[in-house]
Amino acid sequence: MRPRVHNILTKRKEEFIPREAGSICMYVCGPTVYNYIHIGNARCYVAFDAIYRYLKYRGYKVTYVRNLTDIDDKIINRAREEKTTSENIAEKYTRAFWEDMKRLSVEKPQFEPKATEVIPEMIQMIEVLMEKGYAYEVDGDVFFEVTKFPGYGKLSGRTLEEMRAGERVEVDERKRHPMDFALWKRAKLGEPKWPSPWGEGRPGWHIECSAMSLKFLGMGFDIHGGGQDLIFPHHENEIAQSEAYAGSEPFVRYWLHNGFVNVRGEKMAKSVGNVILVKELFNKYNPNVLRNALRILFLSTHYRSPIDFSEGSLAEAIEALGRLETAFLNLEHTLEMTTTATTDSAEEEALSEALLTARKKFGKSMDDDFNTASALGAIFEFAREINIFLDRGLKGESPLKEAKTVLGELTDVLGIKLGLTASPETLLLPEQLKRLSEKLSSLLTEFSVPTGEGILPMENISVMVEALLMFRGNLRRERRWREADGIRTALSTLGVEVDDVDTPKGYRWRLNLQACLSADRRSPSEETSAEVHGYH
Repeated sequence: MRPRVHNILTKRKEEFIPREAGSICMYVCGPTVYNYIHIGNARCYVAFDAIYRYLKYRGYKVTYVRNLTDIDDKIINRAREEKTTSENIAEKYTRAFWEDMKRLSVEKPQFEPKATEVIPEMIQMIEVLMEKGYAYEVDGDVFFEVTKFPGYGKLSGRTLEEMRAGERVEVDERKRHPMDFALWKRAKLGEPKWPSPWGEGRPGWHIECSAMSLKFLGMGFDIHGGGQDLIFPHHENEIAQSEAYAGSEPFVRYWLHNGFVNVRGEKMAKSVGNVILVKELFNKYNPNVLRNALRILFLSTHYRSPIDFSEGSLAEAIEALGRLETAFLNLEHTLEMTTTATTDSAEEEALSEALLTARKKFGKSMDDDFNTASALGAIFEFAREINIFLDRGLKGESPLKEAKTVLGELTDVLGIKLGLTASPETLLLPEQLKRLSEKLSSLLTEFSVPTGEGILPMENISVMVEALLMFRGNLRRERRWREADGIRTALSTLGVEVDDVDTPKGYRWRLNLQACLSADRRSPSEETSAEVHGYH
């Protein structure tokens, strides 16, 4: 059964049939490198990264191209602001973009061309368009004449009159029609420039993506992606100039566009002051947590739908990540203590059925227009089944190994790497670790936990928690319930959640990041009150 995708060109969901059986060519518009990327940009690259990963998982050979626009009015203006060259600006923010992609676990495309590397191909395209009568030159500028292309507007679904009414078009009396767009721009003083048949200048934005996609993927490639804001005019213009140039259609078979990211119910905009940069978020949260939490946040909504970003929605994503990590780590811990002995065959069969169901639901969801929200739902349902199995004290090695494999396999398709947040040391920032370490050290003193002088590394959060819980275990064996409960309550106020389970250790614990961060923000008096509660 083939996947089905919602094609913006046809305005309907249709069966996905690639140009070449077994192979997929995909192009996604990359950034204009004049600034750091914000969460709206990040949502686009994460969404198409998940699509790219899934297509490979499904067995397709995928050729993925994502460009870098390194010459543009915005880059030129930023260079003036920072009193440097356009080349320096492009280089600076290209490196920053790559760093943000690495932080977000976005895989590198096979090709990532820069616009300035494909200038000859752009000039050749423009020459052909002029020869065919689709373009005209005025004073060193070259424009595409939209009225010469009968299919103009087929992507956005708007007529020329509707386009004029809905867009703020810069008045240029030299144009034959107000919607005509620049293919080549005459050089201005102090701007980057290249030689051309029409004099020195630089390419227009739209011709860049056409030239780069055609160079690496050829005419009629399979998927072209980007944000909804690119449907018009950018992608509309790409279609017009590419199909006019080639003399055939389609330029692209399937057009996919992701929805916007709003912030606390408002459109993200500089004028509103609510633009959130990816790098700023990574300065506030541990990267191991944030990369997974952001991917869960973005992928919990269908890629075509808008997302509302807030502190609350990010907290929910972190909590959801915690549930997946709990299932994964519980599996790991149980497998470490498990022999090859089998469990009740009916229970084993139930877990085996759950993992088959998870794979089936996951694939069915992703085949339905890459519905990552539904796919994540299948993963969370599977994680719940794993915890139910483990909570019953069942330890059959065979189903547990397979369950761990499947859980890791499905989350990996969505770019979520489990097991990276296995300890507090990988969850918290250094200053947060220091404060938590100090609080745990106080608890060790508070409850008179014997640590052995010089033996316990007090900077190690996990070791201190284990010391407290081992001491708590001794208290429970001595039926000193009130004191044992006091340790559990005190740890809970710091975000350390403890479960009593039927294992040799008798417990398992994890760090609830949200609770831990809340404790980290409390005043000293509040912390003291919370820690003492239930003991004195």
